[in-house]
Amino acid sequence: MARQNDIAPAPGSKKARKRVGRGNGSGHGTYSGRGCKGQKSRAGYKMRPGFEGGQLPLIKRLPRKRGFTNIFRTEYSTVNVGQLGTFDAGSEVTPETLVAARMVKSLRNPIKILADGDIKHPITVKANKFSASAKAKIEAAGGTTEEVEHAAKAE
Repeated sequence: MARQNDIAPAPGSKKARKRVGRGNGSGHGTYSGRGCKGQKSRAGYKMRPGFEGGQLPLIKRLPRKRGFTNIFRTEYSTVNVGQLGTFDAGSEVTPETLVAARMVKSLRNPIKILADGDIKHPITVKANKFSASAKAKIEAAGGTTEEVEHAAKAE
């Protein structure tokens, strides 16, 4: 049985760290592996990724590689067909009733009805947009859909 004082790490698993600036006999004296002069030889030097020595970086030279944001994109507040099942049969669902039911935060964005979930009873749904499959599900349940103009657009 090995004693604690006899236990040693596996050969080659432990290696002494490089101690630079400890005399020329060490092989890492004088300039400590940094070469002569220049930005890289100075204390506190740190270069960010993609830095090209002051030259305009590649990522800035190629705008197509950076992606872009369409400022004219329409953001919709979405409501799923499954959520509309909470309304009574034969009731009329409008953007205002959706806000009152807290399915939509505000009427700032147009409302789009999406097809996730199922609806069992007929209701009349008025919204700014419908996905084709959502419209089909509502009409299959005996309900009707009506696209209304977004209030912010109508102003």
